[in-house]
Amino acid sequence: MSLGGGGGGGQQQLQQLAQEIEQIEEQIEALEGEIDDLQAEQTEIDEAIEAIGALETGSNVKVPLGGGAYVHAEVGDIDEVVVELGGDYAAERDQDGAIDTLETKKDTLDDRIEEVRSDIAELETESEELEQQAQQMQQQQMQQMQQMQGDDE
Repeated sequence: MSLGGGGGGGQQQLQQLAQEIEQIEEQIEALEGEIDDLQAEQTEIDEAIEAIGALETGSNVKVPLGGGAYVHAEVGDIDEVVVELGGDYAAERDQDGAIDTLETKKDTLDDRIEEVRSDIAELETESEELEQQAQQMQQQQMQQMQQMQGDDE
């Protein structure tokens, strides 16, 4: 069923708006996925901070080897913690320094999450505006159809 009373132009514009809205919704979904990933990374950082804070030199730990395999190991020196810095770089830190580095990484993730949430809010606003445009166009087309039907009588 075509809503276009004045040719196919109005219907084409509605389809274009619908496509734009769909693209925005896909972008929002992708950004929400990014937030989920960032929050999962924060959880891992929290767990690492907790573990580093609880460990002492001589503590026994299970070290993951990958593939679900672990080996028991003894912490030789808790002041020799290797922490990823990003960009394939890592540094050796003492216990407090490792925790500080991880807290900084967590703060950076918080900032990124806020940026992404802001991007989502902007996209949602844009989507709402496009939906309003589409509704207005549909109403105009319905009015045109009603006028043409009234003229035919």
